[in-house]
Amino acid sequence: MSLPRTAALGGSLALVAALALTACGAAPENAATTPDGKNAATAASAADFGGMDALVKAAKKEGALHAIALPRDWANYGALIDGFQQKYGIKVEVENPDASSQDEVNAVTSRKGQDRAPDVLDLGSSFALSAAQQGLLAPYKVAAWNDIPEGQKDPKARWYNDYGGYVSIGCDAKRVKNCPATFKDLLKPEYKGQVALNGNPTKSGSAFGGVYAAALAQGGSFDDIQPGLDFFAALKKNGNYTPVESTPATVEKGETPISIDWDYLNAGYAQEFKAKGLDWKVAVPTDGRYAMYYSQAINKDAPHPAAARLWQEYLYSAEGQNLWLKGFARPVLMPAMDKAGTLDAQAALKLPAVSGIPSFPTEAQQAKAKTVLAQGWGKAVSG
Repeated sequence: MSLPRTAALGGSLALVAALALTACGAAPENAATTPDGKNAATAASAADFGGMDALVKAAKKEGALHAIALPRDWANYGALIDGFQQKYGIKVEVENPDASSQDEVNAVTSRKGQDRAPDVLDLGSSFALSAAQQGLLAPYKVAAWNDIPEGQKDPKARWYNDYGGYVSIGCDAKRVKNCPATFKDLLKPEYKGQVALNGNPTKSGSAFGGVYAAALAQGGSFDDIQPGLDFFAALKKNGNYTPVESTPATVEKGETPISIDWDYLNAGYAQEFKAKGLDWKVAVPTDGRYAMYYSQAINKDAPHPAAARLWQEYLYSAEGQNLWLKGFARPVLMPAMDKAGTLDAQAALKLPAVSGIPSFPTEAQQAKAKTVLAQGWGKAVSG
């Protein structure tokens, strides 16, 4: 699904942003190699390169990692970046933190052969699929490969899910007497003018997720998002829906006291708002459970191929996965780590409560849902 940070679901290219990021200069001609001739750019695992020690040595020699679209306040990426730099002494350079997944792919294609190309990518799943199909990604199996659940990784190891969460309902308990816990609750007249999404679902990934979750709550399915449109049309008709796009600033001002967003963002806001005197409650609606994960990938032509692979190893280590967990995101290795006893139990307890195993729409189902949304969203909430 097209779910980048500021995410355009319809594939908004943002070419201006991508071109602005493009720098001149050729990529290094010789990728990191071992004394016996093993090349980091073609290594499909750490073992394939001679082991972790050899990979660390080569990555340190490269000395840098280029990334794009990684906001420090998104799922605790700031701590991940700092942790990697401190552990390995490798400088992580993040350009355009608020870029979209399409911007990331644009940067890969427009900077091919340049030393400013991104080494690694954090993509919405549909972008990871399309980038793999275009031959842009390097196959690489992290040490924890076998612990990544089937269905959450490419069989050829060109991408694999990293972290995710569920659509949730955030509520300012000081302004809202009875905080809603389900989509059915949101239809109650007491919430007039209070229910917001954090964007336009034809452009915003989390807002798209909100409509999909509403569809599931109203008897729809991954094949049928129309009930979600009908739900928001009903919210608009009874006056509960507000077109103001929810942000931390609008919450603080009281403009969006009820916000439908990813649980890891709403949970993060709860921690942030507490210091400002707000009581932000978070609930994952039981009648519309919808989950989404982002995907990691390595640029096939990464200018720092050893550092790119070491970054993946760090992200999929217990340390890296627990840092995402501390950012209220659910790391893909969470079940395996829980079983192995390496999960940060205290951080896990802070996650919004949810039960069951998440399921995900296929690429075809997502594409169909996007088309229905593009055609019907304006009509559903107009007037």
